[in-house]
Amino acid sequence: MEQSTLCPRFQRGMDIVSKRWTGLIIFQLLSGPQRFCAVQSALPISGRLLSERFKDLENEGIVARHVYPDIPVRIEYSLTEKGRALEPIIREIQIWSQDWIEITES
Repeated sequence: MEQSTLCPRFQRGMDIVSKRWTGLIIFQLLSGPQRFCAVQSALPISGRLLSERFKDLENEGIVARHVYPDIPVRIEYSLTEKGRALEPIIREIQIWSQDWIEITES
């Protein structure tokens, strides 16, 4: 039996977007630039983990961090062109989950 070889780029892409909370952070930023506290209040995620995910996404070129020299300093996060290119994928997952995923009470 022939063993298939997984495309390394596909694997890398899946590794990036499948990290816990990453998809939801990208989904949240699809509505536009947001401050850290706005994203944190929209998701049940700790500040430490959100900060870590933002750093990961910045390093991948998916999220941009904008520092405004206001007093106090204002920092906003937004999707880059690379990040916005994920929108069709995220929207299709949203549609698929609405059609196929049932929420069960715990």
